[in-house]
Amino acid sequence: MYTALIVILIIAATGLVGLILLQQGKGADMGASFGAGASGTVFGSGGSANFMTRMTAVLAAVFIILCLILGNLSANKSAREDSKWMSIEQTTEEAKKAEQSAPPVAPTNNTDIPQ
Repeated sequence: MYTALIVILIIAATGLVGLILLQQGKGADMGASFGAGASGTVFGSGGSANFMTRMTAVLAAVFIILCLILGNLSANKSAREDSKWMSIEQTTEEAKKAEQSAPPVAPTNNTDIPQ
């Protein structure tokens, strides 16, 4: 479920960025009204603004809701037993116990080494 929500979040974020980049700014209509730009668009002169702003609002709402859900799932996720960090802690604890239980090593007197 977590992975599916992440995929949907990525799709919503990509769609949101794409819709925002496709929209015209407020000042673009000013040039078209004086005859400097072409006012004919795929959705009509006024239809694109309504469609794109509604889709942007819907995708923004989906994005925010998914972020809140994923944040809640991440915060309440319990630590798994087979986690990498848990195994690191266990190996360090086992190494400390092994060092404490190991007999002390007696120093060797090497006479073969020249001084």
